[in-house]
Amino acid sequence: MTTRLSLALEYFHPWPNAAGFYVAREHGWYHDLGIELEIRTVDPGLGDTLEHVHTGRADLGVFPTNRLLVRRERGEPIQAIAAVNQRGLETIRTLESSGIRSLADLAGRRLALNPTPRGLAIVRDLITRAGADPDQVELIDVGARELTADDLEAGLADATFGSYWSWDILLSERADRPERVWRVDEELGIQYHSYLLGGLSNSLDTGLVKRFLQATEAGFAHAAHHQDAATALFARVTPYFPHQIIRRSMQLVAPTWFHDGQWGTIRAEAMAPYAHWLASKKILARPTEWPSAIAATLAADSPETAA
Repeated sequence: MTTRLSLALEYFHPWPNAAGFYVAREHGWYHDLGIELEIRTVDPGLGDTLEHVHTGRADLGVFPTNRLLVRRERGEPIQAIAAVNQRGLETIRTLESSGIRSLADLAGRRLALNPTPRGLAIVRDLITRAGADPDQVELIDVGARELTADDLEAGLADATFGSYWSWDILLSERADRPERVWRVDEELGIQYHSYLLGGLSNSLDTGLVKRFLQATEAGFAHAAHHQDAATALFARVTPYFPHQIIRRSMQLVAPTWFHDGQWGTIRAEAMAPYAHWLASKKILARPTEWPSAIAATLAADSPETAA
């Protein structure tokens, strides 16, 4: 008997962070375990990935840790079953020609971002840690758009927050136009899973989930160790991006899929400090409750998820 599952990805279009799902499906590993998997993006007019999961439009989804924790505090029955990334992916980027040499130099300059509560908190924290006054930074609301290096060169802003060092930056970087990039998790000094994988807790059949994760883990491991083949496959999924950018993104993001060689582990050291940081910024109210956001049957299998 085959079970149909739908998986909603985390962004407006697929990017190489999802390669493992496509590789596992291409090789028939879901099919071999009785799963027919549909992989798709979400309709932003209906909400983000978690909203699609919450309303039943998708069985599973890939979503940011902070958004899951916020929804859990609201009482929504969504839980994570695995970590897709073992570290954060965001940056603050600027062109070398801007003259910005440290995050403190953002004072008096224009920083583009999507002004979500978390985005604002990160920017303010980073600038404060650098020794400058965050109130002296002019924030430019660009919504969900990530400004490119072309946008910065055109004068839309002096710097931008949010671009992934393993994707967005690659789309417009040029050797003759050097940039300065700060990786957010390194600057914050806080570990966090950029993306988790999960679904509705009342719909997570343990046997089905374990079969799904078995095939998915094999897919990510194969993608990481056979990047040329994974790139060729993904180039068919996103034919509108240059092959060399997909290949470079695969090289950069693949190491973030594993911790000590293991895919999917949700680690306490990447959850607890982050939850407390979110609480310190008034984004969460009950940071010690983060373990409830992880499916209990899976948490019991791994000591890493213990509080």
